[in-house]
Amino acid sequence: MMIILAEFFVVILKVLWAFVAAGAKWVVKPKEKSVAGQVCVITGAGSGLGRLFAKEFARRRAILVLWDINSQSNEETAEMVRQIYHELDSPVAKDGPVGGVEEVPPFQPQVYTYVCDVGKRESVYSTAEKVRREVGEVDILINNAGVVSGHHLLECPDELIERTMVVNCHAHFWTTKAFLPKMLELNHGHIVTVASSLGLFSTAGVEDYCASKFGAIGFHESLSHELKASEKDGINMTLVCPYLMDTGMFKGCRIRKEIEPFLPPLKPEFCVKQAMRAILTDQPMVCTPRIIYMVNFMKSILPFEAIVCMYRFLGADKCMYPFLAQRKEAMNNNEAKNGI
Repeated sequence: MMIILAEFFVVILKVLWAFVAAGAKWVVKPKEKSVAGQVCVITGAGSGLGRLFAKEFARRRAILVLWDINSQSNEETAEMVRQIYHELDSPVAKDGPVGGVEEVPPFQPQVYTYVCDVGKRESVYSTAEKVRREVGEVDILINNAGVVSGHHLLECPDELIERTMVVNCHAHFWTTKAFLPKMLELNHGHIVTVASSLGLFSTAGVEDYCASKFGAIGFHESLSHELKASEKDGINMTLVCPYLMDTGMFKGCRIRKEIEPFLPPLKPEFCVKQAMRAILTDQPMVCTPRIIYMVNFMKSILPFEAIVCMYRFLGADKCMYPFLAQRKEAMNNNEAKNGI
């Protein structure tokens, strides 16, 4: 009994110290780690957050491996990355053999592009093998690819529901299984899960999307605990949960107009910069904006009816309905054009 009490006392001290350490980071910003020369795989790199992540890692001289289902958009991202590399390219001066100064070309990072449908595990595994063969072992994995069906549950074809679950959730299992073994062997690596605030709390009309993001977060948290249990402290994980962003993915989504000025859609550039700060300082989780932390906490302690009242006040209960209506109208227009 005394041993258990002693261990419990130690646990209390460690918990208090965790609070102190977390608070200290608000005062003294932790130093960002270098990713220069490290191989970074980004899924869904052809547009949106994936493209912005690629540009941010390129500015830090990482070796980029870009995956996307769309070859053209992926190559466009690669060209942007090459332009960043070119702008960073400047000779380094060092002492010459006879007291002079000679210019030495700096390390030249490269960018590689692969067409990969992360919704198909055979494509993931075969592409991962190509990466290992042509580029080398992966240091950083950014699970970013995502889709949304844009239908009410009873109007959504089963194929689209399955596609949403596979791309947004199952693909994380496959990419991680492809690259984690070497990370474990070397006790070195970083896995990033780009989820959503809709994986922490949900809303009406996007059941498949919310379920897929809840699943991705559950996978991420369980894997984090497994790595801790294995005492692999050299492998870090970061969970990224942004609020609604102005990327067009949920175009038309609106909360109550009086509240919207205080919670407008976020600029994707801001979200990525916040995420990069978290990744480079080995932060386990980042929610953007910070009020998402509070909303998630309140969801955990309030009765469900209280949450419903708050949703209705904010206009969050039906915020996706305009988006769903636009998607339905666009689909009907396309069908009409094809019929003509």
